[in-house]
Amino acid sequence: MTQHDPVLIVGAGPVGILNALGLAQAGVPVTVLERNDGVVPSPRAMVYHWSVLDGLERLDVYDQAVARGFLKQDYTYKVHRTGEEIRYGLRSIERLVKHPYNLHLGQHVLVEVALEALADHPHAKVLWGHKLVSLEQDADGVTAVAAAADGERTLRGSWLIGADGARSRVRESLGIEFEGITWPERFVATNIRYPFEEKGFSQTTMLIDDVYGAIISKIDNSGETGLWRYTYCEDASLPEEGVLDRMPAFLEEVLPDTEGFELDSYSPYRMHQRAASRFRDGRVLLAGDAAHATNPTGGLGLTSGLFDTFILQEVLAAVIKGEADEGILDDYARERRRVFVEQVNPAASNNKRLVYHSSDPERLERDLAELRTLESDEEAAVRRLLFTKSLETPSLIGAW
Repeated sequence: MTQHDPVLIVGAGPVGILNALGLAQAGVPVTVLERNDGVVPSPRAMVYHWSVLDGLERLDVYDQAVARGFLKQDYTYKVHRTGEEIRYGLRSIERLVKHPYNLHLGQHVLVEVALEALADHPHAKVLWGHKLVSLEQDADGVTAVAAAADGERTLRGSWLIGADGARSRVRESLGIEFEGITWPERFVATNIRYPFEEKGFSQTTMLIDDVYGAIISKIDNSGETGLWRYTYCEDASLPEEGVLDRMPAFLEEVLPDTEGFELDSYSPYRMHQRAASRFRDGRVLLAGDAAHATNPTGGLGLTSGLFDTFILQEVLAAVIKGEADEGILDDYARERRRVFVEQVNPAASNNKRLVYHSSDPERLERDLAELRTLESDEEAAVRRLLFTKSLETPSLIGAW
């Protein structure tokens, strides 16, 4: 392969680092720019649907990720006001897929695992504390200017991947619209220690209520950390600085008691349903939250970002190595945007409505009737569980 300028990747979250890893494994030099000084450990995504685990295995990080997290199969929907519980799980697809489990692992831990693998590739580097200031592109590549502790630095790349989150500086620099809505609620993601399983909660519980709705999910099995994620939402017109003062009212309404409770960290944030008007602009490509943002109910944001990653690193490597025409990148951009707009966006919005806004008793009863079939109708459970696989884009290389 002819030596090229490295691919520049802005953002060192899972999407950025896994894109870097896939490209590096294909022999493509990469340079990652990250504005923070290290991996950010604040509460973020932590459930990986079964459907993305094949991709982690192809990148040779699956075993290491599982060793740092844990695999589970069960789901529970619980109606807060009545106590009704509806349980089903991934055992229904054991005969159909290689990895019939979900992986629970803090997003920052997956990044750490991928960074360890990336360190084996001398043609890959990560520049911490480098904040993108501007970028320009021409027919042969992209020039990026980043601000670092010792001043501005100019870097040249053959291509650039914007994986720098929903407030993407890459997307803004190109004047690409971020089309959609911002929800009127504020999500509050907390990492807490509490003996949920001893109190009768499953490892993933979706608590349905129009006031106290929440997603409660175990992060790890470590006796040292023992963290759970408890995510609820509140009116965004309330002052953000008062989140910590209001938090006990939510938790005390749901928890049987507060014995053994400990708040480790929390992160309030606004929620969006948005997609970039285009995912490609010349030699710049968007992926993950820089390309699309969704509320996290159901874990479809990270799932979409990983499916972006698996296909993007493959097609970009093929273009760089002369194995595919640049037009394949338009196929990436068009298909990944279609999947988000037509499938992810409506599904995530409906998940949010069910868990957090079930104020209409008739609509709630229809929803619950559908959910109850998952306990007795294996075909219905299979259809529901296979949905996340439909968000994957099959390899585009065969078309070229």
